[in-house]
Amino acid sequence: MTTAVLAGSTGQTGTPILAHLLASPSISSVQAFTRKDLPHASSTLTPLTASDPHTWPSLYPSNAKIFFSALATSRAIAGGFENQRKIDYDLNVALATKAKESGTKVYVLISAANANPHSYFGYPKMKGELEEAIKALNFEHTIFVRPGWIAGERQTMTENVLKRVKGLLGTVGGDRAVDFWAQTPEVIGRAAVKAGLEALEGKQGEKVRVLGGGEIIRLGKKEWKA
Repeated sequence: MTTAVLAGSTGQTGTPILAHLLASPSISSVQAFTRKDLPHASSTLTPLTASDPHTWPSLYPSNAKIFFSALATSRAIAGGFENQRKIDYDLNVALATKAKESGTKVYVLISAANANPHSYFGYPKMKGELEEAIKALNFEHTIFVRPGWIAGERQTMTENVLKRVKGLLGTVGGDRAVDFWAQTPEVIGRAAVKAGLEALEGKQGEKVRVLGGGEIIRLGKKEWKA
């Protein structure tokens, strides 16, 4: 039984991560950073509430063994790429640094499929640089969850186009073809929690584990039926 910490607890993937953590018999308490009311109520849940997220590192608990970060925003919501970086990179690194200083053993990050610190494009380069900064902190175990397109209900023009492509893939190849290209937040959340707990229980051999689409499906969904 252990304490888990979660950042991004009200986001697209953070919400199901929180639900899975609260349902896990291996987790005795969950402490979740938030700026607003959380979608769950539980005797094992402690909200770490502050309207200014840049103060969150000061609230990090001293007794947590595992930290999940689903913390991210979009360029549109943040008001530009530089503001997005302040959340996606700066705040994530600050929280991870505090987690390491506080004795957290396992770190789990919801990253991106195209994360690459050498990319010519801003977003994948930022995600790749974030992964490198996290690896440098040298947690006992680090897990990067790299989903494909996250299949949700957002309605931007780009995502609407992607939904149409996803629908075509489903027509051509069935649900399996869709899921290996795009995973739902529920599947991603379940995979992240399961992988994190496996590491905490000593079932992960490698120091840094990267979960791509196939591993996310394996961990996050029930076995495929013929």
